[in-house]
Amino acid sequence: MTVPENLMVRAVKTHQGDGIDVYAFFLHGSDLTRIADISRIHRDEKDVKGFQRKEIRSHVKAIVEFLDSGPVLFPNAITLAFSPDITFEVSRGPKPKGLTEVGVSGTLTIPFLKEGERVAWIVDGQQRSLALAKAKNSRFPVPVIGFVSRDVQVHREQFILVNKVKALDVRLINELLPEVGSLLPKDLAANRLPSELCNLLNRQQKSPFYRLIRRASDTGDEQSIVNDTALIAAIKQNLRPPFGALSQYKIPSEASNPDAMYEALILYWSAVRDGFPDAWGKAPTESRLMHSAGIRAMGALMDQIMLRADSSATPDTEVQEALLRIAPHCCWTEGTWEGLGWEWNEIQGTPQHISKLADHLMQLDRRLSRPTR
Repeated sequence: MTVPENLMVRAVKTHQGDGIDVYAFFLHGSDLTRIADISRIHRDEKDVKGFQRKEIRSHVKAIVEFLDSGPVLFPNAITLAFSPDITFEVSRGPKPKGLTEVGVSGTLTIPFLKEGERVAWIVDGQQRSLALAKAKNSRFPVPVIGFVSRDVQVHREQFILVNKVKALDVRLINELLPEVGSLLPKDLAANRLPSELCNLLNRQQKSPFYRLIRRASDTGDEQSIVNDTALIAAIKQNLRPPFGALSQYKIPSEASNPDAMYEALILYWSAVRDGFPDAWGKAPTESRLMHSAGIRAMGALMDQIMLRADSSATPDTEVQEALLRIAPHCCWTEGTWEGLGWEWNEIQGTPQHISKLADHLMQLDRRLSRPTR
């Protein structure tokens, strides 16, 4: 089988800027890395060369898994910069009456050249292009926008303009996830169940978090004081096997039981509310229990306490008593944490503070729950 020297695709051509040719077309995903080079950023003795960051293998792997998961919708366009070595032949024929002619259709011819000498460079979509080259379906159709310019300064300018746009707020994505019924990449799918449980905790009157959780769709409700991102992160931790408090209700080979998860969350967090009545429901500036650090640390403590409560004849009582034992040693609204040396309001939502506070609470629980001789 003879390997073709050129890739020929149907395309639409228009102009932008100072007469710059711009093309819109589709091609097979596996062809992207055959026609385009990736201009990696590096520095020689004098100047900075290229502009693209290194391959992010975890990102590429996640996209490949998504593409290989079944029939998927993936309409994200790749942006290429072309050298003038490509050719375009306008299609002939009658035009429909009333046609809004923004561009002209025709055939775009792109030479296949060896790496380092190709006629195109990837400006936006490097990780997606690498993933498409590795996907099982090599003929996955991909939309492409290409502009003609050899000038690497123009490439860099477009790269910066595309990537400086603020990414979607994680909180907005998390709130939308439960409303999305389609297949999702692993990193997003992992947040869907925790986000739905967060919704239930915020909406149900029996929940200790009723109307206390601040979601992206809130319009300034002063009652909403708990950061949803912190609670979702805590629930994700509770779902991790084998010791996560909710992992027993999430069996890979069977359907998960979100109702049981919800009831376990209600049991534990109601006991937290009742164990710390003076700290519950206050703004994070007045109570570090409601701060992201407090929510994350108490969420970590849930795994340890619920593991013990699940083997008890009276789980509700076990959880309540465990929290009442540690309550006198906690400084959510005033005082200094013994063993940590922190003033109550010095606790911050950093990974270091969250980890140290969680470890401290778990050590307290283990020490105070030992039977007295």
